[in-house]
Amino acid sequence: MASNWEELDDRLRPAVRRSVEEYERVRPLLESVTAEVESTIRAVFDGAEVQPLFITSRTKTVESFREKASRMLAPVDDDSAPALEFPDPLKNLNDVVGVRVITTLSTENSTAASLIKRRRSTFDCRGDREKDIGSIESGTYGYSSRHLILRTIQNDVVRAYQRTLDPEANPNGSYFFECQIRTVFAHAWSEIEHDIRFKAEDPRAWSPYFDRQFTATAAMLETVESTFSELNDRYETVKGYWDEDGEGAVPLTPDRIKEVWQMLLPHVDRKADDDWGWAAELLASHGLDRTVQLVDLLQSDTISAVRKSLQHRYSPGPDRLLDDVLLWRFGNAHIDKTAETAKAESAPRRDSLRRRLGQMERYRQRAEQEG
Repeated sequence: MASNWEELDDRLRPAVRRSVEEYERVRPLLESVTAEVESTIRAVFDGAEVQPLFITSRTKTVESFREKASRMLAPVDDDSAPALEFPDPLKNLNDVVGVRVITTLSTENSTAASLIKRRRSTFDCRGDREKDIGSIESGTYGYSSRHLILRTIQNDVVRAYQRTLDPEANPNGSYFFECQIRTVFAHAWSEIEHDIRFKAEDPRAWSPYFDRQFTATAAMLETVESTFSELNDRYETVKGYWDEDGEGAVPLTPDRIKEVWQMLLPHVDRKADDDWGWAAELLASHGLDRTVQLVDLLQSDTISAVRKSLQHRYSPGPDRLLDDVLLWRFGNAHIDKTAETAKAESAPRRDSLRRRLGQMERYRQRAEQEG
């Protein structure tokens, strides 16, 4: 695939060549502008609720600038004269200086963008869009990236650059640059895709297979990002259950018990009905009436020990498992509080609990001996 420079109409080459020469002259000062805006973006996240994984920046290379400056407009008709898409690229291009904010989760992108856009005394946001949003809506794929076009406001480093670019102009400290916000997954995808597709040492090596595979990996990437976001949301929810002054203090109503159980043990949820009153009664019999007490009871190591000790033939449902966990923790007290009286003529529940408690005690003894 030929480059824009190679396909450029000869009549336009002198203008592009002058722009490139001017860019080579001022690029060292533009690198200072790049360092300045990166530093300012970093300051946005000092003490913020979202902390980027890392922040990078770059100033376009001379070769990249020449390629962008060589873009031509599509001809209106066969007789129209060729024209440049960016007739004054040093002023028309908004991505000569670029900053990348790399996040961990896709849900952090919008928060990061909002934090940057709120710095109205430092930046003026002139553009905000999702990368290739049209392709997303049409069902095709590309990496997900939030693109902000920002303008600096009365920046002294920018003024120094403007004086070098045009000594006769009045420097105002305003400069347009691009800030991309995307996840580390999307960043890795885009870097690899860019190296193979746009920076290929030999473009002839490109084939439709690469298009198919990049499309497939972008689809998988979207799934991975969604999964990690869901895992993070679940973690934050469970962490809240341990807050004794917040979510942990919420009373254990039947609906609350069901919610907590399905969050902690989604694989053990087989009750046909939605009535969890039985669970509230079992827990209340031991004075357990707050969320934090339930999550403390349903620890994974406890559940594993219970299941190993009883060697369940079938995976227990919520009612049986909760009963066993309470028996594991409270022993005979659980039997006395929830079973028939010791003098009852028929005591099937008491007999069952005593048998299971015996299995638990023997398991504990073996574990202590082996340990």
